[in-house]
Amino acid sequence: MTETPTGRWQAVHIHYAANPRPLLLHCVRPLIAELSADGLLANHFFINYWLEGPHVRLRLKAATPEAEPEVRRRAEAAIDAFLAARPALYEVDSGFLNDFYNQLFDIEFPGAERAAHLDAGGRMRLMPNNSRHWTRYEPEYGKYGGAAGIALAEWHFRHSSDLVIDALATKNLHLRTVLLGTCAQLMVVMAAAFVPDDEALADYFDSYYAFWHKAFPGTGFIGSTEYERKADEVAGDLARWHALVRDAAAPGGGANGARLPAFLARWAEHCGQLRDRVVALADRGDLVLRSWDGERDERVTDRHEALVRLLSPYMHMTNNRLHATIQDEAYLAHVWGRALRSSSAARG
Repeated sequence: MTETPTGRWQAVHIHYAANPRPLLLHCVRPLIAELSADGLLANHFFINYWLEGPHVRLRLKAATPEAEPEVRRRAEAAIDAFLAARPALYEVDSGFLNDFYNQLFDIEFPGAERAAHLDAGGRMRLMPNNSRHWTRYEPEYGKYGGAAGIALAEWHFRHSSDLVIDALATKNLHLRTVLLGTCAQLMVVMAAAFVPDDEALADYFDSYYAFWHKAFPGTGFIGSTEYERKADEVAGDLARWHALVRDAAAPGGGANGARLPAFLARWAEHCGQLRDRVVALADRGDLVLRSWDGERDERVTDRHEALVRLLSPYMHMTNNRLHATIQDEAYLAHVWGRALRSSSAARG
């Protein structure tokens, strides 16, 4: 029996220079629900991005090629109606935000690829606030493992996007403490699913922090010394959270019958499925990742290597959807690493 082909991915960038929560809850969420209910949508996800001004990148995959025009029409109508009713009032063409985004631009686009994004003054071009435009969907094959890895990432991104939108609707994520706590919990649930050994997990969080620190040298984005004091203040609470996650993942919920809250249990179940699918791709030799130096593609068949290399972009993109900053991620990775080592030392 021949499978009915799905439509192509379509990508729309929604430039909204404000916290994306209203856009996601009052535009993206009902749009996805409507398209799904009418059988027009095969997949979807979103990310937040900064290039050419802060915006939400919404990706929609129509259920069939014939559904593509209707998916596009409804998306345009929903986005335009939202932007007219609830426009973002901030601008980023001057002041701190513009300087911040231009520093990111200088770091991430050092070569010839800069030209396409420059304005007449040689600075990063800014798209009009409260605007949308369609663009080509360009999967990052080298980062996620080739065609098979991208298909898996797209499956995961839908779950991650849905989870985050649900969290935006039910949690006070506008409060910084709640945001950081939610990120910390989701990070350790996913990381523990991919790297179950405590010491190896601490090493992983240390390397994750070191990566961001190295990526943004001399910018002040990623701190170091000040993190250690804060890390030690919360180490005990984080270690207890990790113990709960570890026990809940054990068969039968561990010796104490540990159970995670529903929100985290849902995430843990998904992360377990994601881990198993990564392992299956590695076993079949279907993962082709770009080398660390960016010079070549390499087939990754070692299970641990595949899990560790894919964990970082998976985890980063969930934090991105939560609208956490890179500095937030680096801080949380640092405190998790210290907390796990403190806990291990306390156990002897």
